Amino acid sequence: MGITLQEIVFYTVAVMIAACSVLAVTTGKILRAATYLLFVLFGTAGIYGILGYTFLGAVQLMVYAGGIVVLYVFSILLTRSDKDMKYKISRPKLWSMLLTCIVGAGLVLFLVFTNGFALNMIPQGVELPVREIGLALIGTDKYQYVLPFEVTSILLLACMIGGILIARKH
Repeated sequence: MGITLQEIVFYTVAVMIAACSVLAVTTGKILRAATYLLFVLFGTAGIYGILGYTFLGAVQLMVYAGGIVVLYVFSILLTRSDKDMKYKISRPKLWSMLLTCIVGAGLVLFLVFTNGFALNMIPQGVELPVREIGLALIGTDKYQYVLPFEVTSILLLACMIGGILIARKH
């Protein structure tokens, strides 16, 4: 049982997402960070395409990647914020960040290896109808996503308010 082309493409896109994610949070320039974030979002849409979720891939491209273009135009290019974002990080903060990353990675690996995820519940190569996706997104039953959707909307609202507070003149 050899490795298929789909697996090669998946691993390539996954490595690209991981590398661009790290670069997005470690670069010193805000324009480069937004560009790396754009590549991460393109890669996520690619993963959706590989899994056969063409609707979610299209939504990912339109909403999130389109949002990065808006971020470019309005918050970066119009405010001329091409300044360096590098800050001095003290050693205790660096060690606490490393410890947090290691604990987070350990928790994710623990959850992945101890839970039997339902890999075969959705037949491969079959696209779910948009109605079923929509009902799953707004449903309140088990394995439905209205609560995470609302939490994400509150998080985005807090980010917008924070961005407005940072951008306003003193």
